[in-house]
Amino acid sequence: MTSDKGIFIKNIYYMLAYAFQVLRQKNYENIAAEDFEDVQDLFAAILAKGISRQLKQGLYREYVIKSEILPLMRGKLDIQGTINQQIQRKKSLACEYDELSVNNVFNQILKTTISILLRDHGVKSLRKDDLKKLLLFFNEIDTINLAEFRWDMLQYQRNNKNYEMLMNVCYFVLDGMLQTTEKGKFKMCSFSDKYMHRLYEKFILEYFKRHHSYLTEIGSARVSWDLAADTDERMIRFLPVMQTDVFLRYKEQILIIDAKYYGKTMQMQYDKATLHSGNMYQIFTYVKNQDKTESGNVSGMLLYAKTDEAITPDCRYLMGKNRISVKTLDLSKDFKLIAAQLDRIAEEHFGKQGNGC
Repeated sequence: MTSDKGIFIKNIYYMLAYAFQVLRQKNYENIAAEDFEDVQDLFAAILAKGISRQLKQGLYREYVIKSEILPLMRGKLDIQGTINQQIQRKKSLACEYDELSVNNVFNQILKTTISILLRDHGVKSLRKDDLKKLLLFFNEIDTINLAEFRWDMLQYQRNNKNYEMLMNVCYFVLDGMLQTTEKGKFKMCSFSDKYMHRLYEKFILEYFKRHHSYLTEIGSARVSWDLAADTDERMIRFLPVMQTDVFLRYKEQILIIDAKYYGKTMQMQYDKATLHSGNMYQIFTYVKNQDKTESGNVSGMLLYAKTDEAITPDCRYLMGKNRISVKTLDLSKDFKLIAAQLDRIAEEHFGKQGNGC
């Protein structure tokens, strides 16, 4: 099945599998064989498998501050609370202490996401049954207030690193697919372009890392401005940062890819379809500033996710000594065709083949 943007929903799974390698483990392999009619059903399937696996290992615990009235001292004394106890002639102490608890923000996000998916019509009954069974293990855990929650507060370390993929799937559901009704209730809407763009970008980068390991540099590099040596450093800080989506290098050859996931690939100017001017200026700027010696060894590419527009750009330009190209990746095709196109991009620019998908 395809989403409302013409993407095979199964391809969203493959993209997630590259973005988060944990999905390549054995307990997720049967998800790839299923057909999903709705993307939220796919997310429910991934969470059902992932949370089940996490429960076998044990839910993540972290220290939380607890306040309690006790007969004996524990932790730190709450002075004001203890005074209140004395006023009431109670021989008790108000104490604050740290305790390892499963009721932390990571597990609260999981419980909140499960609860919302259980109310969604796009999630199949069989999947909901799996989620209901998992919810029984979250009795001690609260839900979160989505209106006040900030995703950038999540910090990963050794003990909760395996939550990262689960948190990203929850992020797609809670922040990418929810909208609030007039009555303040939540309902699911289509998966937004903003979140697909982040996934699309990360997928492309991770694909090259996995299948084109011969490349001497694969990452999301920052390009420095090609400035005169005597440029005042106080003025440099006003220049915008040039952060590439995908930066590939093999020996002296460099390819900078800017991944674009838009509802519209082309723009209309005076009834004429043209490439997005801002995107072209951006990739041109990246390439020219990277190729400071004007060697011609740096190329740039705008790689759009294909839309249903009549015009699908497939262009190459030689700008000075540098190649700038515009291509589209059709996410409605079988994943093997998508992989083959990415392999051709590497082969055309570096003359080497990858190891396939």
